Amino acid sequence: MPVKNRFAEMLPELTAIRRDFHENPELLFEVHRTAAKVADLLRSYGCDEVVEGIGRTGVVGVIHGKTDSGKVVGLRADMDALPIKEATGLDYASKTPGIMHACGHDGHTTMLLGAAKYLCETRNFDGKAVVIFQPAEEGGGGGHEMCKDGMMDRWGINEVYGMHNMPGIPVGQFEMRTGPIMAAADQFQITVTGKGGHAAKPHECIDTLLVASHIIVALQSIASRNVDPMKQIVVSTCAISTDSNAHNVIPQTVVLKGTVRTFDAAVQDQVEARLMVLPVQMAAAFGASAEVVFERGYPATVNAVENTGFAAVVALAVSGKVNTDTAPLMGAEDFSFMLNERPGAYIFLGNGDTAMVHHPAYNFDDDAIPFGASWYAGMVEARMPAA
Repeated sequence: MPVKNRFAEMLPELTAIRRDFHENPELLFEVHRTAAKVADLLRSYGCDEVVEGIGRTGVVGVIHGKTDSGKVVGLRADMDALPIKEATGLDYASKTPGIMHACGHDGHTTMLLGAAKYLCETRNFDGKAVVIFQPAEEGGGGGHEMCKDGMMDRWGINEVYGMHNMPGIPVGQFEMRTGPIMAAADQFQITVTGKGGHAAKPHECIDTLLVASHIIVALQSIASRNVDPMKQIVVSTCAISTDSNAHNVIPQTVVLKGTVRTFDAAVQDQVEARLMVLPVQMAAAFGASAEVVFERGYPATVNAVENTGFAAVVALAVSGKVNTDTAPLMGAEDFSFMLNERPGAYIFLGNGDTAMVHHPAYNFDDDAIPFGASWYAGMVEARMPAA
């Protein structure tokens, strides 16, 4: 099961599709053009069923094998772009100011479309393949919305697989691991209220910036002194704002915003509990008050042991280059919602020596398309071999 010759033949066609997506990026759930094109292509390929509007703007295609064992394998790709101004200088650079495909979702969508076309042509499997095109991965929780719409039960999906390109890994090489591969991402907002006033009379004020500064430092004690040092955790305060921007005014209120990244559910609970208490007590020590809002975001992305093994076997057959012990990432991925409902695996495919994802100079490498499409199609044929 090496890279399939059909994908080499399709590469010019798929490259043109990918570059069209790149030229016309869309954000979050507003992927109307992208989703419509995906649906039209799936119908033209001969999908047995194409349904739009799952998870608001998601698209699902169903492909029947030559025989039907009753087994169903789901394959997922994301469609949305990022609010970043492109700096690639490409002929097919984004035509939408301030928006670009800086994470390669244009490539993911194209690879899954290629796999869908191949599977419609060959149908050399026993069961049903469900191809899932998801909106709003970049912070909108589109995977959660598709699951809430009953996608897994509606099409009887037994297991589900996803993939992401990764700069810094050679094109065609796959990397994965069992267990947590990407972190849970939660966020917090802390509002500190004191007593504003003239900066020249701090003794008449309760300095909210001083209080906020102590809170920022104290939050680091959660990782260093509250959580088992063998556990991985990040607590980052990323934004600070006040109700004044004058150089001589002590503000009445200060707002801190940040993120928490964890892999372990117990640690996630522990951090939330500590974060709800520590700023309040720290503020009280200075005579101020603090209000904390903690919001759970994407869960940790956890690969099932058995399914990761299946994914590795197919990846090895496709490229011969597989690392099954890649380091977990503290970034988050809403494919986690799908893995919470069904066993499966999420893997990385090399994008070569390019700018990192979420960078204005990033671009998906079209040479990766045959590898990714072969892996998607190979998962269907390997997990549901023809009777």
